[in-house]
Amino acid sequence: MNTDEPNKQTEANKRWVANNKEHANYLRYRSMARSFIRKMATAEDLAELEQMIADKKTEL
Repeated sequence: MNTDEPNKQTEANKRWVANNKEHANYLRYRSMARSFIRKMATAEDLAELEQMIADKKTEL
């Protein structure tokens, strides 16, 4: 396999992201939020997020 050639799956992924930018951004932001909560959030951060979630739920 020639490593200089783009992988077909990689090309397909790029096309999907290009055609689904809004959903791709949604998934990216969701992933970043989950990673932050799991790996870096402090008790203060979690309290703030809980309040933000409660506020958002009342908006929906």
